[in-house]
Amino acid sequence: MIEYIRGVIADINPTDVVLEANGVGYGLSISLNTYTAIQGLHGDVKLFVYESIREDAYQLWGFSTKLERALFLLLTTVSGVGPASARVILSSMTPAELCDAISRSDERLLKSAKGVGGKTAQRIIVELKDKIVALGSDVAFSSAASGQQASTPANKEVLDEAVAALTALGFSPAPSQKAALAILRAEPDATVERVIKLALKML
Repeated sequence: MIEYIRGVIADINPTDVVLEANGVGYGLSISLNTYTAIQGLHGDVKLFVYESIREDAYQLWGFSTKLERALFLLLTTVSGVGPASARVILSSMTPAELCDAISRSDERLLKSAKGVGGKTAQRIIVELKDKIVALGSDVAFSSAASGQQASTPANKEVLDEAVAALTALGFSPAPSQKAALAILRAEPDATVERVIKLALKML
């Protein structure tokens, strides 16, 4: 079992990263939260890992914190929430916001994540409400860190990366681009992660 990988970023986009460690490039699927935390970093980067092993596929998922990985694993225990859906949820809100939504039974906020309907939101709340209590201290730390903002790249680069990420998350390119353009018109200085978060609520 791989607990974590420490290496340098060889390639990165809002949904995937390649970490090079000891001459090996590890491809990991990531959420927008992890992308925000590690983009632009130089030197060694440490990502906590979950290995998804099936008969027909082997996939590595990377997380900037143990809290995000713990929430990802908890989400995937809920019927109707697979790894892809868990990533969309964790790209729509921070770990702290997710824990707060579950603890407050905020079904509306959970349903704002693409693909999460009313029944799924209810199951997430019912099945995970007690389980997130144990994550209290980690949630507090995450809340303190969530105010950090990533640097803002050029507008065209933001558009391209946001559309690529939304497409990778399963949305059609045309509606993704339309949503991203609308957001950038309203907020020209928006970062990639903000464009994606807002677009996830529009698509």
